Amino acid sequence: MMNHLCGIGQSSSSLIGLICKKHTLNLFQFSSHRGIMNLCKVSHHPIRHLKDAFLRSSVSDHDSDMYKRASLSLYESLVAFGKGWATYSTGTAKQYHQIGGAANFRQTEPFSLILPRNIGNKSTKKKNDAESTYKILGSGMILLKNYLSISDQVEIVNICQEVGIGPGGFYQPVFLSGAKMKLQMMCLGRNWDPQTSSYTRYRSDGVQAPSLPDTLVSLVETSLQESCALTKSKDEIPLMSPDVCIVNFYTTTGRLGLHQDKDESPDSLRRGLPVVSISIGDSAEFLYGDTRDTQKAKKVLLKSGDILIFGGKCRHIFHGVQSIIPYSAPLSLLQKTMLRPGRLNLTLRKY
Repeated sequence: MMNHLCGIGQSSSSLIGLICKKHTLNLFQFSSHRGIMNLCKVSHHPIRHLKDAFLRSSVSDHDSDMYKRASLSLYESLVAFGKGWATYSTGTAKQYHQIGGAANFRQTEPFSLILPRNIGNKSTKKKNDAESTYKILGSGMILLKNYLSISDQVEIVNICQEVGIGPGGFYQPVFLSGAKMKLQMMCLGRNWDPQTSSYTRYRSDGVQAPSLPDTLVSLVETSLQESCALTKSKDEIPLMSPDVCIVNFYTTTGRLGLHQDKDESPDSLRRGLPVVSISIGDSAEFLYGDTRDTQKAKKVLLKSGDILIFGGKCRHIFHGVQSIIPYSAPLSLLQKTMLRPGRLNLTLRKY
């Protein structure tokens, strides 16, 4: 058992000592939350395999009731705190932790966009549908204000909720460094892997990306046609039919650093095929610019129902979300959907 946990050549009594030595901890310090998570990272094995190993280690190395109790306590703490690294399904642990890399796992409970009916969401914004306007932010970059009606937004929330709680639905992505993205994500059409910065048909948990709904494809095609009419040029914003949608949900503390969307196919990038970003829920302070320097970046407020498009010469801009504005979602949207506090963002593009 211990050889299986620690790797070939490790003795069955060395697990606790190995981990404690690695992190300069004694047994009781090691039973802290940080120590528990470090053990999960190092062992790469399901928590359920550790109980016997801990007991054997405590008996063979420290033949005392005190250490045996400490080992059992540590095992129980692992079960309580370690669910982010190993989950259970019909008695078998499913691991999404990749040895040598960070975890990119699916939550044990599906993430829901919708609040229970007895909780509710606060909003001080009572505006319903408003007249649609637009603002040109650059060559190939346009903001369609209030483009989506409340009924359109409700339909999109319902689509994302239905798909998001099923296979291939929302999860919290993790970079190869181990840093967790401050959002929930799901991909439609193709999966985007933050650890490899590439598109694949399947996620790291083996689930294929759900298909892209025709409703979203039609919405993008229509918004692009109208944008071309507004800019009076088809060259600034090329037309396209999307085959990928990355759906992100930011809580009110969520954010996303400045980055470029550059993982699509070389042909798509060369042609400057646009990214179409749909905002629903709480407003977001959106940053964009020619460099990753936040001090030099421009800022625009994206509200519920807005569609931001950037393609052509602006296709490779750096962009990100600086903050989410709490209680800024339209009240009628919340009443009709029970959308939880935060921002639902769909970015559609052509791979």
